[in-house]
Amino acid sequence: MTNLILLRHGETDWNRERRIQGLSDIPLNDTGREQAREAGALLRVELADAGPIVVVSSDLSRATETAAIIAEALGLPGPKQYPGLRERGYGQAEGALVAEVPTLFGSAERDLIPGAESSADLRARARRALDEIARDAERDAPGASVVAVAHGALIAELVRQASGGALPRPGDRIPNGYPFRFRLSPAGIELATDASGTSLDGFHSTVRV
Repeated sequence: MTNLILLRHGETDWNRERRIQGLSDIPLNDTGREQAREAGALLRVELADAGPIVVVSSDLSRATETAAIIAEALGLPGPKQYPGLRERGYGQAEGALVAEVPTLFGSAERDLIPGAESSADLRARARRALDEIARDAERDAPGASVVAVAHGALIAELVRQASGGALPRPGDRIPNGYPFRFRLSPAGIELATDASGTSLDGFHSTVRV
């Protein structure tokens, strides 16, 4: 079994403007860097007695910079990058304001956006990436906890899978820099607790906007 802490990258200007980023490589802004520093400080305390730790990220710059800041706080090398942790591709919607999507494409449903990655494909890609990360961690640092920095839609899809569809609830968002705990095993993926030790039954009240 692999203990996994999965975080969304820090804020970017497109996050602040509520634009769809997808695979567009938008850098962190100063707020995002501060969120990464805060996450690193939290995890330094949380993982002080956890044994070996591995830090990984998607290969998009907003995730790699977030992970590098966290790794520095933990006294670890910079993150190994996994393209499988990239954000969902949103096709023709990338760069559009979230509020514009229903008007532009006739629906707010992401699976209906031309050129967008389907939810099923996103879920399968995320699980392949996590399986690869777990194998690499067990090979390179047996028993290590994994801190992985990825993206909102990918994390939401994993939360949905691990919770049997109960979470996220309508109106929930994955906050920048918010850590989720999972347990990975050959049998699948399970939600554990958030980094404060709180049951994720409280997820909706924590992140609802």
